[in-house]
Amino acid sequence: MPLLKDGKLIEDPWTHIPDEVAVPASGPVIVGLKRWREERDSLCKRKDPVGVRLKSNHTAGDVADDLEHLGVVALAFPAFTDGRAYTNARRLRERYGYKGEIRAIGDALRDQYLFMQRCGFDALEVRENETEKNWQEATNAITVYYQPAADGGKTALQRRHPPAA
Repeated sequence: MPLLKDGKLIEDPWTHIPDEVAVPASGPVIVGLKRWREERDSLCKRKDPVGVRLKSNHTAGDVADDLEHLGVVALAFPAFTDGRAYTNARRLRERYGYKGEIRAIGDALRDQYLFMQRCGFDALEVRENETEKNWQEATNAITVYYQPAADGGKTALQRRHPPAA
């Protein structure tokens, strides 16, 4: 599946490993939370990076103590109407200070790209027909925001009333 990272389509270097499949000896892998918890010590000893896949019923707090060991946190959208991954992305960035890749996986629509980006996502596994142009159009469609977000963009109020020097 193609990967949009920072607005560019790239070859995905990561491999999703189901819980019932052995972890390969090399290469970046993304494992489920259950496997991470059971095999944390051995996964941390790998020379290649490891990421964790969180289902929508998991929370950012489930991996908060392990973020220094994770190269990516993949947050699942089981349906485009399920917004719990947005909350997890913001918590990872704002509460836990996670600087690594936050990836959206699952059922995401183009109309959601901007909101994903604002919440802290920097990568998205996309369908085959998506393009960089689609990403650019979606993320540039709105330029003024009322709400503060993880992206640090200025709100309409902050633009109207900049802090005094």
